[in-house]
Amino acid sequence: MRRLLTYLKPHLWTMAAATFLVLAIIVVELYRPIIVGNAIDDYINNPSLTADAAFLGLLQAGAAYFAMMLLGFLFNAADTWMLQKMGQKIIYRMREEVFTHIHSLSLSFFNTTPVGKLVTRVSNDTEAVNELFTTILVKLFKNMVKIIGYAVVMVSISPGMALVSFSLVPIVAGLTLFFRYMSRKAYEMTRNKITEINTFLSEHLSGMKLIQIFAREEQKYREFEKKSRELYAANWREVMIFAIFRPMIYMLSIAAMVLVIGTGSRAVLNHTLSMGTLFIFMTYINSFFEPIQELAEQFGTLQSSLASAGKVFSILDEKPQIVSPKNPTPVQIRGRIEFRHVWFAYDEAQTPAEPESGAAFARDEKQKEPDYILKDVSFVIEPGEKIAFVGATGAGKSTILNLIGRYFDIQQGEILIDGVDIRNIDTDVLRTAIGQVQQDVFIFTGDIKNNISLYNEEIGMEQIRKAAATVNADTFIEKMPGGFDAPVTERGSTLSAGQRQLLSFARTLVYDPVILVLDEATANIDTETESLITKALAVLMEGRTTIMVAHRLSTIQHADNIIVLDHGQIVESGTHQELLLKDGVYKNLYELQLLAE
Repeated sequence: MRRLLTYLKPHLWTMAAATFLVLAIIVVELYRPIIVGNAIDDYINNPSLTADAAFLGLLQAGAAYFAMMLLGFLFNAADTWMLQKMGQKIIYRMREEVFTHIHSLSLSFFNTTPVGKLVTRVSNDTEAVNELFTTILVKLFKNMVKIIGYAVVMVSISPGMALVSFSLVPIVAGLTLFFRYMSRKAYEMTRNKITEINTFLSEHLSGMKLIQIFAREEQKYREFEKKSRELYAANWREVMIFAIFRPMIYMLSIAAMVLVIGTGSRAVLNHTLSMGTLFIFMTYINSFFEPIQELAEQFGTLQSSLASAGKVFSILDEKPQIVSPKNPTPVQIRGRIEFRHVWFAYDEAQTPAEPESGAAFARDEKQKEPDYILKDVSFVIEPGEKIAFVGATGAGKSTILNLIGRYFDIQQGEILIDGVDIRNIDTDVLRTAIGQVQQDVFIFTGDIKNNISLYNEEIGMEQIRKAAATVNADTFIEKMPGGFDAPVTERGSTLSAGQRQLLSFARTLVYDPVILVLDEATANIDTETESLITKALAVLMEGRTTIMVAHRLSTIQHADNIIVLDHGQIVESGTHQELLLKDGVYKNLYELQLLAE
C-alpha cells in the first residue's frame, strides 16, 4: 500500500479536493433527513400553525431539501470526474512503467515467463489497481466517515434511541470480519485462475497450427474446459459469498429498523420523542447499515487490488541481468570482434554450502559445476571479414551470436569489440551496430513498410524501398494490394516463409549495421527465394563484418574463415578448401551432407 501511495504524489491537490468534496457530500446526506424531520415537527405536527403558514414552511423545507439534493449531485459529479481522471493518469503511468521495464529485462526472463502471464499483469492487474485509486480508497474513507457521522448525530439527537439503534452492531461487525476473510480468499483464487486461463489461451492460440496438425483439438478442449470450470467455480464462490452476506446485513438492518420503530413509537406516544426525530432515526438506521455493507465489500476489493498490485510490482522488481554501464566507454564500432578464453553456461554457477569433509566438498562441487556451452573459446574476426560457424546441434554456434550482442553475460573470459570489452559499451550502441537475421522471423501486425522500418520515423520511404529492392523483396511486395502499405496479419501468417525472410533481410539492411549476423537465414526458404537472397547477400555483406551460422555447408563455402565447433570447443578453422584437406570434423560433416543430397 505504501508503494501504491507513491503514485499519488503528483496528485496531492486532486486528492485534497476530492477529500473535501467527500466530506461535503456526507454533510449533505446527513442534513437531508434533518430537514424532513424538522418539517414534520415544525409544520405538519404543529397544531399552533395556520394552514397557510404550515404550507409556506413546507415549501421552504422542500426548497432546502431540493437544494441539498442538487448540491449532493454536483459534489458527487465533481468528485467522480476528478477521481476518474486521476485514476486514468495513474494507470497510464503504471502501464507505461511496466511495459518499459519489461523491455529492459533480459532474454532469460522471457525464456522462463509465459507470455499470457505478462499480458495479464499489464492489462487485467493494472485495471484492478485503477479501481483502487478511482473508487476503493475514497469509498473506504467516505463510508468510515459516514458511519462515524451517523453515530455522532444520532447520539447528539437522542442517546437512548442511538443505543437501541446500535444494539445489533456487534453482530454486524462479526459478520463483516468473517466476510472480509472469505472474500479475500475468493478474490485471490479468482485472480490466479484468470492468470492461468490467460496463459493457456496465449500459448495455445499461438500454437493453433501445431494443435491442428497433430489433431489435438479434443484434448486441448478438455484442458481448456477444466481451467474454465476452475475459473467458473472461483467466480461462483465469490458470488455466493456476496449473495449470503448482503441479505444477512439487510435482515439485520430490518431488525434494527423494527427495534427503532417499536421503541420510538412508544416514546412518541409517551411524548418523550417527537415524530420528526423518529423519522430522522428511521432514515439514519436505514442508511447506517449500507456503508457497513459497502465497507466490507470494499475491503474484499481492496485485497484484490492489493494482490494485483503485488503481481505488478513483482514484474517491476525483476532486475535485468544485462545492464548498460553507467559510464560507458565511447567507441566507434568498426567491426573487429575478439573472444578471449570465453566460458559460458546458461545456468549460473552456484557456490556450494560449507562441506563437512573434503570428499563431501568434491562431490558437492561436482554437482554444482555449471553445464558450460562454450569452453575456453578464443578467436578474432577482423573488420569486413566473413566468418562462418559450423558444428552439430548444441555445439554453441547460436550461443556465440547471442553473446556478441550481449544478450547474456559470460562467466569467464572477455569479448571485445574494437578492443573494448562489450560490458563497458552502451548496450544500445552495441546492438544498433549489429544487424541480425534469424531463422524464425517475427512479423508484427501492421503493414509492410512498418515491418521493415519497425516504426522508426527517422527511416524514410525511400530508404525502405531501396532496402527492399536490394534484397529483392520488392519482387513480391509490388504485387501485393497496396504494395508497401499492404496490411500484414499477426505473425505474418498470410506471407510465405521465404517472403518473411526477405522482409527480415530488408529490415536488417535499412538499419545499415556494421556487423551482420546470419543465423540459419536461408534454412526455411525455397530454392528460388534462396537464389534471390544469395544475390542480395553479396551486396548486403559488402564492407560489413559478417558472421554466419548454417547447417547447409554449401551456403558458407565463400566465407573467409570457417570455425568448427564441437561440444563448445573450437576444433578446426580455415577456409572451405583448407578444412577439406585436414580430413577432420568439417570434412565428415561435408561428406554426410553430400550423401544426404
